[in-house]
Amino acid sequence: MWEAARRTDLPLPPPYAGRPVLGGGPAPAVLHVACDGEGFARARGFTRDTLRGWSLDHCGDDAVLVVTELVSNAVKHAVPSAPAGAPEVRLGLALGRARLTLTVSDPGDNAPVFQPSDGCALREHGRGLGIVDALAEEWGWAPRPPAGKTVWATLSTRTLT
Repeated sequence: MWEAARRTDLPLPPPYAGRPVLGGGPAPAVLHVACDGEGFARARGFTRDTLRGWSLDHCGDDAVLVVTELVSNAVKHAVPSAPAGAPEVRLGLALGRARLTLTVSDPGDNAPVFQPSDGCALREHGRGLGIVDALAEEWGWAPRPPAGKTVWATLSTRTLT
């Protein structure tokens, strides 16, 4: 289970409140993710296809990696503690001014745990949010009443020159 609160040095900006701020771009894209290997593959393909449609192929690799980590955390940590029934994990992509917002909503109420690198390159688990932290401009989470949470990350859409 996730045990600590979100990163304290990255407060959740008020305009996010768990939802991306759109800047006149295309409508957000949403996918309900099945909690299995096929669901992960669909989430990655959905992310690449959506970014291609928005002419953001250059953001694809980083976005797919962030989505993979966030969806993986949701399935591993939030779904097992979800109330009975089909747990819902939802992926959202939203395009704003010069930034892409990736969101993953899940049924868990526990806060994500960011574990700073301890220098052990061989650790198999616990590096996901470190990867998100390294790739994202900022990230955080917000509760999703009446139950659950949304974890979000923003990536720059500017090309490197």
